[in-house]
Amino acid sequence: MTLRLGVNIDHVATVRNARGTNYPDPVAAALIAAQAGADGITAHLREDRRHITDADIARLAAELAIPLNLEMAATDEMLAIALRHRPHAACIVPEKREERTTEGGIDAAGQHDRLARIVAALGAAGVRVSLFIEPDPRQIEAAVRLGAPVVELHTGRYAELNGPEDAGARAAELRRLSDAAALAAKNGIEVHAGHGLTVGNVAPVAAIPQVRELNIGHALIADALFVGLGEAVRAMRTAMDAARG
Repeated sequence: MTLRLGVNIDHVATVRNARGTNYPDPVAAALIAAQAGADGITAHLREDRRHITDADIARLAAELAIPLNLEMAATDEMLAIALRHRPHAACIVPEKREERTTEGGIDAAGQHDRLARIVAALGAAGVRVSLFIEPDPRQIEAAVRLGAPVVELHTGRYAELNGPEDAGARAAELRRLSDAAALAAKNGIEVHAGHGLTVGNVAPVAAIPQVRELNIGHALIADALFVGLGEAVRAMRTAMDAARG
């Protein structure tokens, strides 16, 4: 199966907001990514609006011809926004104001009652729900109980294990990702993955046969500073396709 690429445009908005201007425009970035081969666009509307804003989400929902994946915390405010704009998908993530970026997966097993209402409401509105979780059997079992059609496996630990001394731990984390993907697929859940993936480390994750989509942002925006966003997306697409064989 072709492996889909979702491009996260949050950090285009981070650069814009650093100066309080209206550029660079994350919606324009989304359109460039789509033209370069992205299969979808991901945007995280945080509680503190540190990068993506409500206006960005409204424009993305109106202007994109490819699917929009709204990353959101499990709050009533974000649920109301998702129900208003009805993106193709909503990925429920943990969120803390003090973190620089999302740290780890949401505890689907420990927050069943709170998540069940949100998953049900989004599903009833035709929004495809994804849970951003650790590659842990307990979390996958919780996703099954919640009726989530998709899980996105957190690849942050794998990405951080990048030194020669980390080879053993990295291989173990890759096995954990592979086993989690197989378990989720066995239970009828579509598997996505993301966090910390780059052109240099994406191949082993892209090669996991049950993974259907990768969501990548920071590395693509960083590479775009040197080669342009279109070329960065095409290079990632090439690396993913090569790994998929």
